[in-house]
Amino acid sequence: MPAWFPSSWHRALLRLAHRLRVAWWRWRRAPVPGCMVVARDAQGRVLLVRHSYHHSHAWMLPGGGLARGESPVATAARELAEETGCTLHDAVHFTDHLRDRGGWLNQIALVAGTALGSPRADGRELLEAAFFPIDALPETTSPATREMIALWQDHARRQQR
Repeated sequence: MPAWFPSSWHRALLRLAHRLRVAWWRWRRAPVPGCMVVARDAQGRVLLVRHSYHHSHAWMLPGGGLARGESPVATAARELAEETGCTLHDAVHFTDHLRDRGGWLNQIALVAGTALGSPRADGRELLEAAFFPIDALPETTSPATREMIALWQDHARRQQR
């Protein structure tokens, strides 16, 4: 959206578009490919975001749709940059995770890497973006986010063996 377009209207359009998108996915009944990124800073803290259009009370991992022909690592880097302004380094696609989202399925490619830069929320798609210690996540971190972080932690433990 152009900068002159009021952010409150932009957020309202995002909410409407998201509702329409979810209705389409439910009707279509095909898994929707997506990507989530466990992005950590130099201190090992994980980057979480709060969206303006979807469960705005909950902290979640950054991510988005996996474009046709785009690798999970490329998607993770693109989404992280678009959503937070951070760049992703040393990224690895460590697993895929199928989630039932209440009538539609989300096939999520999980990517982990290092985030460089200071996260910023644009006030349109994102309300907040911040790093948190993994052992002190906000109380309102979504259960799905906690589950995906646990999958990453299991993967990291296996890699250390």
